[in-house]
Amino acid sequence: MSRISRYILAEFFKMFFITLTALTVLVLIVFVVREAVRQGLGLGPIARLMPYMLPHVLHFTLPGTTLFAICSVYGKLAAQNELVALKSAGISPLVVLRPLLVVVCIISLVTVALNDIAASWGRRGVQRVVIESVEEIAYGVLATQKSYSTGRFSISVKRVDGRTLILPLVKFRSTADKPSITIMAKEARLHANLQENVLKLAFRDGTIDIDGDVTIRFPGVEEYEVPLSDASRRKDRSNHPTGLPQWEIPAARIRQARKIADMQQQMAARAAYQMMTGEADSLADQAWQDRLTALSTERGLLYRLNLERYRRWSDGFVCLCFAMVGAPMAIRLRNADFLTSFFLCFMPILLVYYPLLLVALDRTKNGEWPAYSVWLGNLLLASWGLWLMRKVMRY
Repeated sequence: MSRISRYILAEFFKMFFITLTALTVLVLIVFVVREAVRQGLGLGPIARLMPYMLPHVLHFTLPGTTLFAICSVYGKLAAQNELVALKSAGISPLVVLRPLLVVVCIISLVTVALNDIAASWGRRGVQRVVIESVEEIAYGVLATQKSYSTGRFSISVKRVDGRTLILPLVKFRSTADKPSITIMAKEARLHANLQENVLKLAFRDGTIDIDGDVTIRFPGVEEYEVPLSDASRRKDRSNHPTGLPQWEIPAARIRQARKIADMQQQMAARAAYQMMTGEADSLADQAWQDRLTALSTERGLLYRLNLERYRRWSDGFVCLCFAMVGAPMAIRLRNADFLTSFFLCFMPILLVYYPLLLVALDRTKNGEWPAYSVWLGNLLLASWGLWLMRKVMRY
């Protein structure tokens, strides 16, 4: 490796790691604080959240950090006429561009891997921390807001005295196989049993109302159990396409396609039967609307599964696309002020790449565009970067 290549790489890594550390710490604090405020977490769970959120944060900070470091290095080289000197010596600017492009390719692959880790291990880890902290979260929310609710049940209290809930009113919502239950008691306590994976609610001296039809009084202690996943206010998205590791996505796509085919066959058989029995008018009733809505939802999940791998790879290789644009633009700007070079490079990206990416994501999620459309922004940046590099080579 030539001396100029070693110098460029050394300057790049120095600026890259300093910027990456500072930006990652800042964004990590913002993400963790946002999740802590949303869930009502204490210091212990917050500390446990950080490792799980780090891959997600790095996935966001690596592209911007890469562009910033490249603009700094090549902007300074151009401003000091180093590249003019190389050209006058008959050395192509590609000599100083090639090493960093190779390094950024590796960074792009790391970003793809981090995106996969963040979507699977990181997301599930955050979910586990929040679920295991349900007891602390519930007590904290009840002490400040006097009420706590999830999709499964709700609690309201007059006040919280230490670990005792005073005059609690708990409502368990009805499900397909269980009636709604309302419990009023003199006091209650919460306890999360992590071994059994349940939140235990122990009531003392109260009444139980079942579906508004039956009322039962109990003088002693009555205990109810709620799964920790139902007691948490954070939705479990581990089986959602965005929560699957890449190696699980192909099998999930096959299962989803089979599920849709089975639903279509059942609907076709049911429709044929109703038409044969003279019940064609019922094809427009609410039951059929519900079936069509369910089919549309399942198709949406299949579109998401088709999209996910393309999205993760395009998100990772945006680092390389940023570098292909940032390096030649910084050379052409010839500005030693790296902040100016960075913003002049980033503004066109912000105004063109991200809107195009959002449109492509929206269209592919609806099945209107093919899944590989999320690469349109990357291809546009790469084409622009190649055009700029050609200008740098010639002039």
